[in-house]
Amino acid sequence: QVQLVESGGGLVQAGGSLRLSCTASGRTFSSYAMGWFRQAPGKEREFVASINWSGSSTYYAASVKGRFTISKDNAKNRLYLQMNSLKPEDTAVYYCATGSVAADPRRYDYWGQGTRVTVSS
Repeated sequence: QVQLVESGGGLVQAGGSLRLSCTASGRTFSSYAMGWFRQAPGKEREFVASINWSGSSTYYAASVKGRFTISKDNAKNRLYLQMNSLKPEDTAVYYCATGSVAADPRRYDYWGQGTRVTVSS
């Protein structure tokens, strides 16, 4: 059974940084693409970033490009999201998912439980 566990969320001031981690088990991590999504209160889940199986290709939503960096460490079965220059509009629950690089969440087959990020102004 595949399990994804996110960590690293918290409260940060605008302009600050956080690094989210997602630890995977139950699947050959190195063989799969992965992504980060977020969901703010009252809004639909939206694509943030994704990375292919090897880590050689990355994709970002326009709203985070240049501020966020996705990476994966296949040896540690971990996915990361480095978030810099955070804005109040980045406040959301962040989820990692596996199975695709697509922006459409329906293309992903396993999801973590989410970690909350709150950016204060």
